[in-house]
Amino acid sequence: MDLTDLNLDDLTFEPLADRPSKVTLSDLGQPLPANPSLDAWIDALPQQLAGKNLRKLRDAIVIAHTAKRPIVAALGGHVIKTGCAPYLIDWIHRGVLNGVAMNGSAAIHDLELAVAGRTSEDVGPRLIAGTFGFARETSQLFVDACNLAQKNGGGLGRALGEVITNHGGPGLDSSLLVAAYRAGIPATVHVAVGTDIVHMTGELDGAALGTATLDDFRLLTRVIAGMSGGAWLNLGSAVVLPEVFLKAVSIVRNLGHSLDGLTTANLDFNQQYRGLLNVLQRPGAEGIALTGHHELMIPLLHAAVAAKLPHAAPAHRSHAPHFTSTTRTPR
Repeated sequence: MDLTDLNLDDLTFEPLADRPSKVTLSDLGQPLPANPSLDAWIDALPQQLAGKNLRKLRDAIVIAHTAKRPIVAALGGHVIKTGCAPYLIDWIHRGVLNGVAMNGSAAIHDLELAVAGRTSEDVGPRLIAGTFGFARETSQLFVDACNLAQKNGGGLGRALGEVITNHGGPGLDSSLLVAAYRAGIPATVHVAVGTDIVHMTGELDGAALGTATLDDFRLLTRVIAGMSGGAWLNLGSAVVLPEVFLKAVSIVRNLGHSLDGLTTANLDFNQQYRGLLNVLQRPGAEGIALTGHHELMIPLLHAAVAAKLPHAAPAHRSHAPHFTSTTRTPR
C-alpha cells in the first residue's frame, strides 16, 4: 500500500457521547468529610476494579448469611501468620462463617499460637543449625490429633481442635481450630505429605495422618454439596486448597448436586494460576478476585460485612449448618 495515498480528510468521527466508554462520572470515588461511617466510606470508593469487587464480595457474603447459606473460608498459613485469624473467629462467633478449611501450614501456626502464644521460625539460620521444625509440643500434639482422629473418626481438624483445647495455652481464644471445635462447625485440614514440619517426627503414623486428612476431604465435599447460594473464600492458598476445592466440586457435580448461586473469591497478594482457574473460573460460580496484603484486605472485608450486619448475633450450633463429620467406623 502506498501510504502517501492516505487521505486523512476522509476519516470518520463520531460524537463522544455516542462512543462506548468504560468509565463514567458515576464510577468516580467520592471524598468524604473526616470520620465518616465505614459503610459510607466503602460505598464512596470508586466503582472500578477492586473498589467494585470489594462491594460485590461484601454483598455476596451478606446475602448468603441472610439466606442462611453456607460461607466457608479456605486459608493458607500466611493468613494466620499475618494476624488475621481473629477476624474469621469473630465471623464464627456471629454465625457468618460456617466452615473452615486449612492446609497443614495454617493448622500448625494456629496450633502454636494457641498453646504457646507464638509461631513462625527464622528458617534460614535454624535450617543451617539443624534445628528447624523440631518444636516438641507442635509435633507431639499433631501426632496425638492424628491418632485420635484414626481412633474416633471425625477428621483431623476436629481432632486438632479437641487436642489443643485439652492441652490449653495462652492463645486458645485466638485459635480458628478451637473456635470451630467450640462452635461445632466443620474445620478440615488438608495435608500434602512431606510439606510440614510435623511430618519429620518418627512418631507420626502415616496411616493415621492419611486417614485423618482423607476423612476431612470427604467432610469438606459434603459441605460443598450444600453450598448452592453460599460463598467460598480462598484466602492465601495458591496451590493445595484450590486443588482440593476443584476435586470436591467435581465429586459434587458428578453426584448431581447444584452449585447454582455459589460465589467464589480469591484473596491474595498475587493472583496465581490455580486460584484464578480452580476457584474463580472452572467451578462455574460467580468469581471475585481481590488482590492485596492479607493484613489489609481481610480486616477491610470483615469491616465491610460488619457495617452491613451490625446486629449479627453470636451463633451457636443451632445457627450453623450441621454436617456429619464422617461415616467411617471408628477403630
